[in-house]
Amino acid sequence: MKNFEERLERLESLGERIRRPDISLEDALKSFEEGIKLARTLEKDLEKVESRIEILMNGPEVKAGTPPELGLFDA
Repeated sequence: MKNFEERLERLESLGERIRRPDISLEDALKSFEEGIKLARTLEKDLEKVESRIEILMNGPEVKAGTPPELGLFDA
């Protein structure tokens, strides 16, 4: 699927689309539904990032030369 930035950009464009005065109610509803799904996905991604940051800030030190295994956006 798309990366975080692409999904966020899509959500922003959906918001702009819904605000247009010439959009039909049906199209606005479809855009709103898609936007809600995207917002939930983005929220889950942010929660994963927050969790990883907490681990990095509060967890045990990583050995020098060993990159941390974040797995932020696992497919």
